[in-house]
Amino acid sequence: MSLGQTMRHGIAWMFVGNTGGQVLTFLFGIVLARLLAPEVFGVLLTIQVFTGLAGFVAGGGMGQALVRAKDATKQDYDIVFTLQLGIGCLIYAGFFFAAPWFATWYDTPLYTDLLRVSALTFIFRPLVNLPASMLYRQMRYKVQTVVGITSLLVSSTTSILMAWLGYGVWSLIWGGIIGAAFSAALMIPLTRWRPGFSLDFRRGRDIARYGLLVSANDIVDYLRNQVSIFILSRTLGPASVGLFNKGSSLAMMPHSFITGSVYHVLFRSMAAEQDNLDKCRYLFFRSIALVAVYATPFYIGLLWLSEPFIRGIYGEKWVAAAGPLMILVFAWPFWLMNSLSGAVLAAQNWLDRELPVQIATLILTALSIVIALPYGIEGVAWAIAGVSIYSAFHLYWLATRCLRAKLAGFFKAVAPAAALNVLLALALFSADSTLPTSIKENDFAYMALMGVAGGATYILSFLYLPFTSLAAEQQRWKIKMRLC
Repeated sequence: MSLGQTMRHGIAWMFVGNTGGQVLTFLFGIVLARLLAPEVFGVLLTIQVFTGLAGFVAGGGMGQALVRAKDATKQDYDIVFTLQLGIGCLIYAGFFFAAPWFATWYDTPLYTDLLRVSALTFIFRPLVNLPASMLYRQMRYKVQTVVGITSLLVSSTTSILMAWLGYGVWSLIWGGIIGAAFSAALMIPLTRWRPGFSLDFRRGRDIARYGLLVSANDIVDYLRNQVSIFILSRTLGPASVGLFNKGSSLAMMPHSFITGSVYHVLFRSMAAEQDNLDKCRYLFFRSIALVAVYATPFYIGLLWLSEPFIRGIYGEKWVAAAGPLMILVFAWPFWLMNSLSGAVLAAQNWLDRELPVQIATLILTALSIVIALPYGIEGVAWAIAGVSIYSAFHLYWLATRCLRAKLAGFFKAVAPAAALNVLLALALFSADSTLPTSIKENDFAYMALMGVAGGATYILSFLYLPFTSLAAEQQRWKIKMRLC
């Protein structure tokens, strides 16, 4: 199988996995949102700000280093397992003793037990990380997809059952723990990997060096994404955290399941071809073009339908989340540019140049959120969208320098998507103008009719408008749909 076929096959399975995972998360999230109040999600998210940060320290970026390495032996995996297990035990001990102080700081005694229990995952996390890295390195995307979706089903079902029985936030904590344990139980036999110990750390110096850069970038990126939750939890309270996170997570959903699918395959493919800049340039700009075509219509739809969508799906108590959702739609082009530029820098080992950008972005995000706080969660959303512009263009500039590509390549790549989505926006505007008030007052009827009008316009435009750069993709879909 050629690199192009391998990449397309991998993206297809990653897309299935991400899409299936996002759809299931969305559906299970509706059920949990109906069973639990926004404050419950806010409590969990407050804890996850700290446990999530520690998670990057526990992994140390060493899993991604194994994926990128030209060769990885059993001893390399044993070294990484030994390091991650030791770090995980130290992190758990730290959280165990710090939990009472954490509860006092937030003036919520429940945080003591919640933090101690949720931190248990650090002890067995290496049993998940190492086989996952092995599957990723071997490009076994189908197996990754099956394991991911199955584990999500187990985790979400556990959370829903416990929430229905009245366990509140504990349902979310134990659902995550059981899902992670189930994932490890599946992956270890599938990879035929057996945990081993090795203290030959000199052999792992290159892995540790690259892993440290990955971990540093991931930590700063994570802090940038979580700083809003941290500041909101200390100022506007758990309810605002829950509402903002609902809008933010929905805004990220198309980006996660489409761009996320392409990112992992693009990184692995460019790592394999890291010395062939012509091939890497092609893969980079081709990925941008296709992701823009497939993901942007979801954001145009969210821009029009955010309030009826939130109200109809989650209920009136969540409707304030529609504001951040609508605002964060405008950040989508910059998320695309940021994410795929990051894949280039990771594959080409330019992470040391990415790190200062991530630090600057973190500082700007924190300052912008503090300034925007008087305007509530919508002001916070505008702050995040604004800072994403700087981050995206700076990382894209680094990526083009790394690949020796032209800066105008991005705009040329997204031109077909821009044209298609202008037509989509016009179609939605026309449909909205002609629908009677009785339809607009029914959230589900309104969304259905707008979806049909917009979907039909976009599909027909994609299939039949003469875009040279999309000709192969158009032909492939026409064959699949038996239109030629």
